[in-house]
Amino acid sequence: MQNTAFVFPGQGSQSLGMGIDLVQNFVEARRVFEEASDAVHVDLFHLCATGPVEELNRTEMTQAALLTTSIAASRVLYSETGWEPAYVAGHSLGEYSAVTSARGFHLADAVSLVRKRGAYMQEAVPEGEGAMAAILGMELARLKEICAKVDGVVVPANLNCPGQIVISGERGAVETAGEHAKEEGAKRVVLLPVSVPSHSPLMEPASERLQEALKATPMEDLVVPLMNNVAAEVVRSADAVRDGLVRQLTSPLRWEESIREMIAREIEIFIELGPGKVLSNLIRRIDRKVRVFNLADAEGLKTLQKQIPAGREV
Repeated sequence: MQNTAFVFPGQGSQSLGMGIDLVQNFVEARRVFEEASDAVHVDLFHLCATGPVEELNRTEMTQAALLTTSIAASRVLYSETGWEPAYVAGHSLGEYSAVTSARGFHLADAVSLVRKRGAYMQEAVPEGEGAMAAILGMELARLKEICAKVDGVVVPANLNCPGQIVISGERGAVETAGEHAKEEGAKRVVLLPVSVPSHSPLMEPASERLQEALKATPMEDLVVPLMNNVAAEVVRSADAVRDGLVRQLTSPLRWEESIREMIAREIEIFIELGPGKVLSNLIRRIDRKVRVFNLADAEGLKTLQKQIPAGREV
């Protein structure tokens, strides 16, 4: 499907019950959950089904459960249709799902790796000392100036779509930057319910540990090219993919640029594989002419098969 990209959500898209409909309806999804659960010695199906939600929202568990749910969705799509995309991409954690779907990682290795990633991120900054906030309605250049003037560490972290940029860093610095942004015309500032200041210099200790973990994790060149977060460029070799996964922990995510670059390469259809519609909503704000679908359950698959019969390019 030369006009189609598969995209994978990151942390924040998780919800109690995610993946359960897929497991109940498709043997391929059940196999994914069983393999992933065995790899991390946690019953991920039970965690997603019944929680408790506090455990599901714990960073290392969230990352393992989200990757598993996204890969279950991608395996179901492939087993039921045989569709292959022209590109894959993922938002932050979702990049690991994208790489796994493109056969860069074996599932068991990937789920073990992201559980470590989550632990490294939480351990890098003590609970309550980091923060992230969404700034709505402000240009990047002006927001960079505001962050640069604030005492402490705060930087633009997620360049999501027109009018939505997430900042990350030390809690006090993030709160101060948000106040200045409101004073200078931002439409809204929303402190996000996270304690890990992702994609900021504060993640350097986690990045160093992750680099070693990635070196020890088997990886193959991708069968489908990845539009990576850190440079908004196409990569396919294991070395280039690995480098981007390390760098994204301390660098801003260039999501809007990534989507625009894929559209420039004639991508007309985006399929979000995994829970929620965060990426679908962002993509629609970036370009309303493209078609966007979600596959998180059996109904999502039916909609896809109806709207894109036999995988024909439309």
